[in-house]
Amino acid sequence: MQRRPAQSRWADVIWEPHGVVPAHGGSERKLLVEHEGVAQWLHPGFKLELHRDEAEGYYLNVVGVEPRVFVLWRMEGDEALPLHVTVSAEEASRWLDGGHAVDGVPMPPEIYAWVGEYVENNYRPQPQKRIKPRSFQHPKDRV
Repeated sequence: MQRRPAQSRWADVIWEPHGVVPAHGGSERKLLVEHEGVAQWLHPGFKLELHRDEAEGYYLNVVGVEPRVFVLWRMEGDEALPLHVTVSAEEASRWLDGGHAVDGVPMPPEIYAWVGEYVENNYRPQPQKRIKPRSFQHPKDRV
């Protein structure tokens, strides 16, 4: 997580996820950078899991222009704490719909390769039948 000075009259600082580091050991939060008002903390211990029922969300993410790791976070007092991470665009969307603070950070190449392989092995698009809007149907066929 990163805290940086805000250029606003309504807030002094801005909190945001800054990035993810795959396979980093440790369990304690650690201050990494503190320079000219910018501070970055490492929050280890998050586990990124892939589930079959989220395969379409992973697919939508990895085929996008900028694949992301999505971080759900919240303020605890004066600090921002990450709570969950996902690579499913659909799960992140549900989090946002639920009113949570969610930001995406660039997906590291190691995670991209892992998720891409999972999508290739597990995602099969379901054909969807297009339903004609009622306005395109003959009035006698409208039920």
